[in-house]
Amino acid sequence: MDLVSASDADTFTRSAAVVATGTATDYRVEIRAGKHPVAADEPESSGGQDTAPTPIGLLLSAVGSCTAITLRMYAQRKGWPLDQVRVHIAYEKGEHGDRLTRRIDLTGDLDEAQRARLLDIAERTPVTRAVRDGLPIVPAGGARH
Repeated sequence: MDLVSASDADTFTRSAAVVATGTATDYRVEIRAGKHPVAADEPESSGGQDTAPTPIGLLLSAVGSCTAITLRMYAQRKGWPLDQVRVHIAYEKGEHGDRLTRRIDLTGDLDEAQRARLLDIAERTPVTRAVRDGLPIVPAGGARH
């Protein structure tokens, strides 16, 4: 793992990294997330070609998939009968700011206490916390401008 130092007092361990490469020809961006290729684009109405999800769509995908994975992991560790997790995420723009809304559908023979616990866990998934708490974005060493 790479160690990244933000200051003399803080040392961070890199747990994930992505490279996003755009060209001068259009809005499509090729993304490499570990060994996985991904892409982003803008809809035609915004000047893109609509060949991939928008960056906001990828953010919503990150929140939704992290929620589903975290709840699946928790239920498996507890031996709970969670058959399916479906997470609906929306990005909403408002007069006083934007927000994400999330609805979680849990399928399986879960009792009310188990359902409540899973919904509580959903509020503390890594991506949920990063978005909600406003994870800082700082320049990385060796950045080229």
